[in-house]
Amino acid sequence: MDPMQIKQALGSGLLSFPVTPFDAENRFAEEPYRKHVEWLAGFNAPVLFAAGGTGEFFSLSPEEIPAIVRAAKESAGKTSIVSGCGYGTEMAVSIAKAAEKAGADGILLLPHYLIDAPQEGLYHHVKKVCDAVGIGVMVYNRDNAVLQADTLARLCDECPNLVGFKDGTGDIGLVRQVTAKMGDRLTYLGGMPTAELFAEAYLGAGFTTYSSAVFNFVPALANKFYDALRAGDRATCEDILKSFFYPFMDLRGRRKGYAVAAVKAGVRLVGFDAGPVRAPLSDLTGEEEEILKHLIDTHS
Repeated sequence: MDPMQIKQALGSGLLSFPVTPFDAENRFAEEPYRKHVEWLAGFNAPVLFAAGGTGEFFSLSPEEIPAIVRAAKESAGKTSIVSGCGYGTEMAVSIAKAAEKAGADGILLLPHYLIDAPQEGLYHHVKKVCDAVGIGVMVYNRDNAVLQADTLARLCDECPNLVGFKDGTGDIGLVRQVTAKMGDRLTYLGGMPTAELFAEAYLGAGFTTYSSAVFNFVPALANKFYDALRAGDRATCEDILKSFFYPFMDLRGRRKGYAVAAVKAGVRLVGFDAGPVRAPLSDLTGEEEEILKHLIDTHS
């Protein structure tokens, strides 16, 4: 897909990251993944992110990613597929090339591994990934990979296939500076954990969409919230926040890593064989799954 086409697709609706299912031997379970992606694609998500953060990118080997991308691409119909990418620069370049070869329509560049880096280093890191592929690239601003507005502008000047900026910092001052400086040069994506909790603030900062983790298991509810947000229907947004998202936030906050584990539990509870999370994460307890089941049943 042409970079400008994926840029347009990213801004055209609600986005999501399918979980990556594993079997009893902790291997990628392709058939359950295909079934889940096909189901999600029926809920009008213009783009799905294969092997992204909620897809446990951090626990996948680079060799597993192309198979996941290929399975997503073959199962998603008209829905575009963006692949997760990351780690050190050379590994990220290798993953990006392999994902493009596997059929990815774009790349989401997650933070590099372990160490903080200066802006000049981040510039070269992102540029090398952009230069390695012909498809569109989105940067994920969070943790140890926070691009400042001037660095991002420099990258946009030199990398025509840099098409998206996803933020997970929660720093509204920084993201507003970015949107003011870059205008419509980029598509802007909200990327906070349980992004619906921050969606109104990000909308005011110029972010028209976000990636919804709960779309994995309550896609109709996720779409209802997104539609209400875009329509300015604050009453509906507040009702869904209070009845679903705040209780889900409380459950998610019980243990580190539950931002992924709770989503994967939700996928299992609605009937998909997602398997467990991989180490270093841990799954919800039986009691916590019952709490989540009640929350899902109440909103089905």
